[in-house]
Amino acid sequence: MSELATVVIASIAAGFVNSIAGGGGLISLPVLLGVFPTAPVATLFGTNKASMVWGTLWAAGTYSRHVSLPWHALVPAIMSALVGGFLGAWLVTVFSSEWLRHLLPIMLMLTLVYTVLRRDLGQVHAPLHTGGNEATRASAIAGALGLYDGFFGPGTGSFLMFLFVRVLGYDFLHAAACAKILNATTNLAALGLFAAAGHVWWPLALPMAVANVLGSALGSRLALRHGAAFIRSVFIAVVGVLILKTGYDAYLK
Repeated sequence: MSELATVVIASIAAGFVNSIAGGGGLISLPVLLGVFPTAPVATLFGTNKASMVWGTLWAAGTYSRHVSLPWHALVPAIMSALVGGFLGAWLVTVFSSEWLRHLLPIMLMLTLVYTVLRRDLGQVHAPLHTGGNEATRASAIAGALGLYDGFFGPGTGSFLMFLFVRVLGYDFLHAAACAKILNATTNLAALGLFAAAGHVWWPLALPMAVANVLGSALGSRLALRHGAAFIRSVFIAVVGVLILKTGYDAYLK
């Protein structure tokens, strides 16, 4: 199989998984690193971001057309995510993010255990807050995870979904919709930085982007058709794989 075919197939799978539960980069980025082992890591990160962002945007648009979204809370949350993302990217230039590699598997494990034990979590859409209170909490979540995404990144979409379910009382469908919109925001900000620095391999990013949109279109349609219970199941599976991958990278690699 050619290099292009390999990364395109990986991008389809990444778009599918990412549109439902986040974590698509767990598929596409390792494939890029494996297929192009001598390429600059920053260029592969930028290329991956340039392909994933379009699938995320597609999923965000699909969800927004079919799910009633709390725009009064999402608009300030988007601004907060942007600020957090740029601040996180700046912090990378000042502080090491190495300590997060060891903390991440633990945070993911706590998220997984809580979700599994609370069988009713995210099954019913029953927002716990309204008006300004909801906007404030959504902005705090978006700002904190935007900062995390800019500073480190793995699992951002999954953490967004979990906190919108746990803190705001959304079901997994509404949480997935909000997470896609906020994730697209932080991804666009990061892509701007990568592109400005020349760290995007566009001849590869463009076919990967088309493939990612195809996977995202399929995943978001399935999520809308099968609802919160389906998304919860995929979320649990994705977080489980993230724990294995990040745990291996942090403690065994």
